[in-house]
Order: sequence, then structure tokens, then C-alpha cells
Amino acid sequence: MASVEEIVSLIDEVVEDTSVPKNIRKALSDAKQRLQTDDEQVVKVSAAIYSLESVAEDVNMPPHARMQIWSIMSELESLKE
Repeated sequence: MASVEEIVSLIDEVVEDTSVPKNIRKALSDAKQRLQTDDEQVVKVSAAIYSLESVAEDVNMPPHARMQIWSIMSELESLKE
């Protein structure tokens, strides 16, 4: 199971990828900000997942980015338990 810091690092990798559309990078940045709040872990993880779900099926997303986002969402889900 990854830590919040490791997940933030994974998010940063996708955000820095210029082949990923701007709206998707924005949603990832929003998810990162939510993870860095002082809220309870389950609250901030749920908020981050919500941000990512909104773009996870975006048709303009490159396949490699979709796989990275699914991986990030999976790691986030494991933190909720």
C-alpha cells in the first residue's frame, strides 16, 4: 500500500506529462491539493478519488495516462480501508 506522499508523486508524474490534456492535468492537480489538506485521511482520499473519477473516462486521454490514473485511484482506494 502506497503512502499519500507516494501517490502525490505519481500524480505529479502525470501532471508533468504534456501529452495529457489540460483539463485532466487540472483534475489531477485538484486531487493532489485535496490530498494535501489537513482533513481526516478518509475525507481527503474520497475527495481526491471524486476528482479523478470525473476525468477517468475522458475520450481525449492518452492510454498510458488512463492506466496511470486507474493505478492512482486503486492506490487511493486502498488507503480508505
